[in-house]
Amino acid sequence: MAVKKVKKAEKAEKAEKAEKVDKVKNGDRVKVEYTGTLDDGTVFDSSEKHGAPLEFEIGAGQVIPGFENAIVGMKKGEEKEVKLEPSLAYGDRNPQLVKQVPKAQVPVEQELKPGMMLLMKLPNGMQVPVKIVEVSDETITLDLNHPLAGKTLTFKIKVLEISS
Repeated sequence: MAVKKVKKAEKAEKAEKAEKVDKVKNGDRVKVEYTGTLDDGTVFDSSEKHGAPLEFEIGAGQVIPGFENAIVGMKKGEEKEVKLEPSLAYGDRNPQLVKQVPKAQVPVEQELKPGMMLLMKLPNGMQVPVKIVEVSDETITLDLNHPLAGKTLTFKIKVLEISS
């Protein structure tokens, strides 16, 4: 009888280990399919649009926190939908990131109009999208907030692969 109890315990331990291996955890590389939508249903991004699944390392800060947190604990093949408040996505809009700059500092070949998006090069070499809010004879008002800042985002996610 003691042998049966030991074998049952070993089987339970193996099943528990197998379950833990199959769930996404910190340090794993994952491949996921996803579709991101706004509250009005507008699709703002998807793996289909990029023609390939999104691949990244959990815990490396390569994606927004809420997206990463939603994937932790999922299993291969599992699907879920998650709604992220701005604090877990691109943050709230920051009014201090709306800047007025002299028109001469913005070199472009076309007429600048409110609503246009430009790429602005930062001192570290990174390029960030900025939105033109207002154009006057002398100045341009630029919004440096991320285009999705202040927005609630919904993601449909499917885990395709998990590797340690």
